[in-house]
Amino acid sequence: MTDTTIMDQKAPSPPAPENARPPILVVNDLVKHFTVKGGLFQKSAGKVLAVDGVSFELAAGETLGIVGESGCGKSTTARVLMRLMAPDSGEVTLKGRSVDAPGGITIRDMRYLLQMVFQDSYASLNPRMTIEETIAFGPRAQGVPMEEARQRARDLLGRVGLDPNLFIRRYPHELSGGQRQRVNIARALALEPEIVILDEAVSALDKSVEAQVLNLLMDLKEQLNLTYIFISHDLNVVHYVSDRVLVMYLGKVVEIGTVDEIYTDAAHPYTRALLSAMPSMDPQNRATEPPISGDPPNPIDPPSGCRFHTRCDHAEALCAKAEPSLHVVANTLHHFSACHMNIPNSGHSAAPQRSSS
Repeated sequence: MTDTTIMDQKAPSPPAPENARPPILVVNDLVKHFTVKGGLFQKSAGKVLAVDGVSFELAAGETLGIVGESGCGKSTTARVLMRLMAPDSGEVTLKGRSVDAPGGITIRDMRYLLQMVFQDSYASLNPRMTIEETIAFGPRAQGVPMEEARQRARDLLGRVGLDPNLFIRRYPHELSGGQRQRVNIARALALEPEIVILDEAVSALDKSVEAQVLNLLMDLKEQLNLTYIFISHDLNVVHYVSDRVLVMYLGKVVEIGTVDEIYTDAAHPYTRALLSAMPSMDPQNRATEPPISGDPPNPIDPPSGCRFHTRCDHAEALCAKAEPSLHVVANTLHHFSACHMNIPNSGHSAAPQRSSS
């Protein structure tokens, strides 16, 4: 018998582990849809459900990795959190205060606490500004005196491993990709934030430079008591830097848990498929079949019920009818999965059965 109470109720934001510090960021039911227009008169032809009810908590001092296929909504979630685009609905609470809400924290003040490093290290820098001007621009815009802003820029260049005497007068085109990304990291730290969102921050770098930048990020986190949201398609990198991992599929959170829970005992079929696609160093352990069949569905018209059911080997009739909510995985406290196989008495043949008494 289906437990409709469990499936129909709105899931709360999955909490951070109890041994972590109190949550610094709480995201509740965040939604961002994009209207698609077409035809002779450019009428609305539907909506892309880029972010569709994302909820999570971020504890102070932790690193939350966000993974998923291209188009799953990772970067859109980051841009909505930064208010580079306004959400359609949902609430973001930063240090106990709602962002851009009456009596809450303003977007201007929020950016003292929350900053972002973008994927494209060249496009995110102004080619007409020197490196010193680039890093000092944020503090200057917030009213920091010119000389103090410049000194802060020089100090930050030193922190990210670039000699200020050599780099303050250079322009972005004079730097390598790794050097430009270090400048982007310095710029993000110029307002002394507590949270840094890293959106594919190392994906465009070669592996040797990637390792250097990752180690730099880990050192900065320790030195400056930072909290990270680390977005990447590289599961090995996410495994290296993260404390917890959030998995997205077609705008939805399908699983969230500690890095050990996700990588050693993933509960959602989509997460298991992603992990099985990771390259193996063992030549005897070659993949002979694709871990996921088919292409992701159209985000304008996603499947009913569980959005992964069209590509899932465990799908049953229930999966096409009812959308599973995030539910705690059996014998865990902070591992959540949105799969009918993990919801007791859901009606799926593989679901655990529990007595109603």
